[in-house]
Amino acid sequence: MNDGELIRIVDAALAEAARKSGQWLACRPGCAQCCIGAFAISTADAGRLQRGLAALAASDPNRAARVRQRARESVKRTVEDFPGDPATGILDEGGDAEARFDEFANEEPCPALDPDSLTCDLYLSRPLTCRTFGPAIKVGPGAIAACELCYAGATEEEVEACAVDLDVQALDPGEDGERTTVAFALR
Repeated sequence: MNDGELIRIVDAALAEAARKSGQWLACRPGCAQCCIGAFAISTADAGRLQRGLAALAASDPNRAARVRQRARESVKRTVEDFPGDPATGILDEGGDAEARFDEFANEEPCPALDPDSLTCDLYLSRPLTCRTFGPAIKVGPGAIAACELCYAGATEEEVEACAVDLDVQALDPGEDGERTTVAFALR
């Protein structure tokens, strides 16, 4: 499956979850809690972000320059503790790598996040993690992932009624490959 097909499937599933969620869904432009803290992205996500930044540079060079500057500044602030190879931006695997990443850059804003509008400058090119965060998604038998700000006051049954099945690992086997972060992908 190519990246465009994957994105269409994921976006359609999340649109359905958002439709089902209605008033429960707190995700709106300006809500950026999920944009704080580094998270791992696949090489496919990194490539999509890089293509999105190139397109932004063609349409709005100043905005693209600000994204690049935020990425460079983020890498500079975090490179000393980067749990991987800082030259390539590839995260370590195995051993204590996961524990080291869990402690990495938890307060660091995503470089794609515009600090004034609190919206994503690369929204159409965002990683799968960003695309799938917020609305309720069934992630296993009896397990549902959703943003902690959404579904306030909802019962478990109400949240489950909003959830969609979306197995990103099955759709995108490449998700198990090398990983990086948004800042290292965009620097």
